Amino acid sequence: MTPKIILKRGKEESLLRRHPWVFSGAVDHIEAESEDQIAEGAVVEVYTRAGEFIAQGHYQIGSIAVRVLSFEREEIDLKWWVKRVAAAYDVRRVLGFVENPRTTCYRLIHGEGDSLPGLVVDIYGTTAVVQCHSVGMFLSRREVAEAIREVYGEKITAIYDKSSQTVPPKAGLDAVDGYLWGRSDHGSQVVLENGQKFMVNWEKGQKTGFFLDQRENRELVMHYAKGRTVLNTFCYTGGFSVYAMAGGAREVCSVDASERAVDLARENMVLNFGEGAPHEEVAADAVEYLKHIGNKYDLIILDPPAFAKHHKVLGNAMQGYKRLNARALSQIKPGGILFTFSCSQAVTKELFRTTVFSAAAIAGRKVRILHQLHQPADHPINIYHPEGEYLKGLVLYVE
Repeated sequence: MTPKIILKRGKEESLLRRHPWVFSGAVDHIEAESEDQIAEGAVVEVYTRAGEFIAQGHYQIGSIAVRVLSFEREEIDLKWWVKRVAAAYDVRRVLGFVENPRTTCYRLIHGEGDSLPGLVVDIYGTTAVVQCHSVGMFLSRREVAEAIREVYGEKITAIYDKSSQTVPPKAGLDAVDGYLWGRSDHGSQVVLENGQKFMVNWEKGQKTGFFLDQRENRELVMHYAKGRTVLNTFCYTGGFSVYAMAGGAREVCSVDASERAVDLARENMVLNFGEGAPHEEVAADAVEYLKHIGNKYDLIILDPPAFAKHHKVLGNAMQGYKRLNARALSQIKPGGILFTFSCSQAVTKELFRTTVFSAAAIAGRKVRILHQLHQPADHPINIYHPEGEYLKGLVLYVE
């Protein structure tokens, strides 16, 4: 018997609107033949108090009790995984990412956005990198790999699991990163993004190896960079820096607290422009670095890591965003362009915009919004799951 999650009366409303999460507070009780059946990661069925089936998904311990895989009664077998991966693949084909000679890296599966909550899969050339954010997905990773192989065929030569840092630490999974199928001699590959070259290392890099969600925003930086002196803070592997230089920047400075990151930024600049590019790398805390920049720069990029991973720290996070933006706005040259971002799911676009407004008031500058930015189409948002709209950004013109 499949374990059953019985909801409290009236708590089925969000599921009837196809929201893909069941919160622990909505659960009345659990019906299972044994405790082993209801282990974290197990597939469970969800019922109303009146006994009506609503959904099935992965059970987990925490504030989210079930991540919904399907609102239908169907077997979650290899055929089902192939169907879901094929549906995600077809969206990327429609978007023009499959077999695109100018862009050879993209997101194949984006969690709830592709009706596979807890799962991320990124494609780098001929390698698929799998990252599981739930116990259920981690236990299903081999079926995921089989499905990717079936959908892609010979286009994929390696599938790498990079879940050790993303699965729930209290689950006791002892996850170790490694190849689920095939292998790569170097754990890295040069990929193209809008014709720009990047060395991506999925074995040692952050996330799955590269931040694919800023692709379109990087291209917009290229549009504005001509003749400007550019500061790219929290630069990681220098994505924005490469695009700025490609757009004709006078000079570019890449800043990151990680020495490894600025080394990678340097490698990517050399990969695209050779040794002579007017590019400086600085290993320093970006927040501290912004205290002493004067009015040297007329294009600044603020792309910090998530300041608020959950709502409990939201207040402190917003103060951090305000200080960071006020510092940049107060020092950017007149006529300067500021690209500023938040990748925190807990921060709404309205709250982010209000915080940047406060920073502009502190800086005492006249500021116009030129663009309101978001994540690209290969990071889709499930219309029933607005929480999936995590990336938001503004492009500001500062008088």
